Amino acid sequence: MNRRVPPETLGAAAPQAAAGAPPAALVTPSYAADFERCRLLCRSVDRHVSGATTHYLLVAGHDVARFRALEGPNRVVVDERDLLPAWLHCVPDPSDLFRRRIWVSRRTMPLRGWHVQQLRRLAVAEALDEPTLVYLDSDVVFLKPFDCARFWRDGALRLYRRDGALPQSGEHPAWARSAGRLLGLPADRTTTHDYIATLIAWRRDAVLAMLRHIEARAGRHWVAAVASTRRYSECMIYGRYVDEVRGGEGHFPDPDGFCRVYWSGPALSGEGIRAFAAGMAPGQVAVGIQSFVGSDLAAIERLVAES
Repeated sequence: MNRRVPPETLGAAAPQAAAGAPPAALVTPSYAADFERCRLLCRSVDRHVSGATTHYLLVAGHDVARFRALEGPNRVVVDERDLLPAWLHCVPDPSDLFRRRIWVSRRTMPLRGWHVQQLRRLAVAEALDEPTLVYLDSDVVFLKPFDCARFWRDGALRLYRRDGALPQSGEHPAWARSAGRLLGLPADRTTTHDYIATLIAWRRDAVLAMLRHIEARAGRHWVAAVASTRRYSECMIYGRYVDEVRGGEGHFPDPDGFCRVYWSGPALSGEGIRAFAAGMAPGQVAVGIQSFVGSDLAAIERLVAES
């Protein structure tokens, strides 16, 4: 059984969400190498984001002390050990001369940090109370005002979905197939929809129902089921569940993301970062420049300071 996040860390005493929209929690999984980027995200959230109760930073146990520096009245660091099953252990990776970490158990394949970040995003639904879970990657920064109520319309939540846009190379097709197997969808049914973005929202009740659905299909804990393969995407699992199991109930699809993302390519300089931000579509409020690209962090910081 998961260890629930202690009640004192929940956002009950924080400002309420915008009128007419269910309360929202901001959720960011992160790790030590992204600490400075996460600090910039937090600064931009404090300046531009409204309509949320609390911003939760989900980190591994060995990163908790460092991330405590980012806590505040409406921001809480959550130890993954309070979210994930006790049988999933984080240990130094001997194959990397013990410099990195790996997550092991008798019920899953060995997992890397980015796999476990996805598990945290799913597990947090079992620990929080807010009906809306807004997920922000730690390399996102807000440059314009944003109200979390924008995810809702007439009682339905916006589901990021680009029809027919799923890349047919790389890992994406494998992620789609893994999601189908987990959800018990017909083996000959696939999807061409892309559900993956760096600033999205999920319904907490739908996530909980999805986890119970996975457990009923697999006959074991959902973490063990999801992590039975290392090729999975939590966004793909949720998207296919909403569309193909629930028939879209409680959601409306929308291909327009709120964040302009630089997924890959050469590192961006200061002028390149400014040009990328200047190219945001009218409805976009944030940019996400993937941390592994190695772009100029100081230039991103200046962009946030000027926003």
